[in-house]
Amino acid sequence: MSQMQIKIGIIGGSGLDNPKILEESRDIDVDTPYGKPSSQLKVGKIHGVDVVLLARHGREHTIPPTQVNNRANIQALKDAGCTHIIATTAVGSLREEIGRGDMVIVDQFIDFTRLRTVSFHDTFEPHHPAHTPMADPFDKNLRKLLNDECKELGIKHHTKGTVVTIEGQDFLREQKAGCLDSWAQI
Repeated sequence: MSQMQIKIGIIGGSGLDNPKILEESRDIDVDTPYGKPSSQLKVGKIHGVDVVLLARHGREHTIPPTQVNNRANIQALKDAGCTHIIATTAVGSLREEIGRGDMVIVDQFIDFTRLRTVSFHDTFEPHHPAHTPMADPFDKNLRKLLNDECKELGIKHHTKGTVVTIEGQDFLREQKAGCLDSWAQI
């Protein structure tokens, strides 16, 4: 039985543009049916594993969150042959037990954005609707692997959490912050 060839796509912030992260790195300019992704793909290896990095807000952080072309980003990584996608984000927490620098391996999300495209399907074929189930939006096997590695490496982490996504500075409203606090697990 042959072993599956792993290629990891990582969507993250500007810190991923550190040239020392990847061995044998090179940039690839791509296009997708959904338009251009947020940045060129930086491909290379980390400890012998094929990796593709994509800067969510562009390499110079010029794309506001609402304008990130998530469909193009995902499609570009899929077209590059990524078998797994990890998206990193630096956020604050509404939970006292989650400190600055803690890693959270999220298992759920609540999306309060209003302006983003939320589906890969703009239309359906007649009598063939395409709906993506979201009861368990994150891969259980990948989450287990990440949690196991955090434990083995001694990284302070939380095995699950619900991330709440909002647009702009809306979280500063005291009423909304109180509501989100009761829902969020990170």
